[in-house]
Amino acid sequence: MTNTPLQQYRASFDTWGPWALLAVGAVATALSARAVRMDRPGMVVCAVLVPAAVLLQLYWGRVRRKRPDPSRIGVFLYLLRWAIAFVLTWANPFFAFYAVTGYYTATRDLPNRLVLPGLFLTAVTMAGSEIGGWPPHGLFLWVGFFLVLAVNMGMVSVFTRYALQEQTRSVVQAETIEELERTNTALQQALDENAALHAQLLVQAREAGVADERRRLAAEIHDTIAQGLTGIIAQLQVVANAPDLTTARTHLERASALARHSLGEARRSVHNLAPVALAADGLPEALKKTVAEWGERTGVRADFTVTGTTEHLHDEVSATLLRIAQEALSNTARHARASRAGVTLSFMGDEVTLDIRDDGTGFDPAAVPERTRGGGFGLGGMRARAERIAGSLTLESEPGHGTAVSARVPLVGDDR
Repeated sequence: MTNTPLQQYRASFDTWGPWALLAVGAVATALSARAVRMDRPGMVVCAVLVPAAVLLQLYWGRVRRKRPDPSRIGVFLYLLRWAIAFVLTWANPFFAFYAVTGYYTATRDLPNRLVLPGLFLTAVTMAGSEIGGWPPHGLFLWVGFFLVLAVNMGMVSVFTRYALQEQTRSVVQAETIEELERTNTALQQALDENAALHAQLLVQAREAGVADERRRLAAEIHDTIAQGLTGIIAQLQVVANAPDLTTARTHLERASALARHSLGEARRSVHNLAPVALAADGLPEALKKTVAEWGERTGVRADFTVTGTTEHLHDEVSATLLRIAQEALSNTARHARASRAGVTLSFMGDEVTLDIRDDGTGFDPAAVPERTRGGGFGLGGMRARAERIAGSLTLESEPGHGTAVSARVPLVGDDR
């Protein structure tokens, strides 16, 4: 923590103040020795105790650097300095300049319980100096001594309490700042961790996006090229067994049309465009043509119905519903052996529902392998398509009672 200018001045005074005050007291004593008529014993006392005070300050500086907090040796040195200052002030009152050091060092060198006693000892020295020196002569000076001592102690108590409050406040502020620094450090670490997690999530999202795009392309190819090739093979098989040339030519034309259709779907899938059927028509018209072509190709009666108020849908919604209808009809052609199928497109407020029903053999949905239900390009692919645009897909089927597939998606209008 950076010290304030006031704290720096205080630290400098704590270091050099006692030296300066001792020097001022010694100079003042030397200049006033003749005026106060110091006797020879007093001069001898000063000659001995001033060097002792110098040695004490030197030693004290070393101790304070090692033990800045109050300690037993600090209490001993404080009392020793007080004793030296008291005797020097007895010899000459001008050494009160040195004795006053005890006032501003008591809170730093003494434990809290000894601060007031230490200040009292210093106040005794200062009061004796202020009435003209030790010992007081006569009742009047003794009364004056106690009055001066009381005033000193009153002032010292007030200023000391204030100093202790400031010291406590400084300690609390220092602890608060340290706590804030620790909190900031922890917060920075958390931010760094969040940044790392964010980067990791971006990588995972990118990988998930790549995997989702691969699944989408795989489903697109399955729903378009694979189904088209299946239809072409079926038409060619009919040609191989055709009883006459007219029937063979009809099915060859259908196979050729399916091949061109599949080629267009493949190109648009590569460019991530809407299905061919949606290139010129809206979803209802595209579904109507798809159902009609499927019925003609399979020989199954197929009906298409639109309910509600028709709206222009977003390309992604239209493409998704068309693909689901194509896949459901393809499943019906391959597995259901149905005689009739129906497709209904319903516009219901903020939702669009697509229902594909047949009267085929049906099946038990619970018996369908997990891969086929969740990870293949049949039922799982249709469900994934619906969920990709925040929709849902339900399947109802029972052996001997046909199959119903229902896709429900949000109605998102064309934003063009």
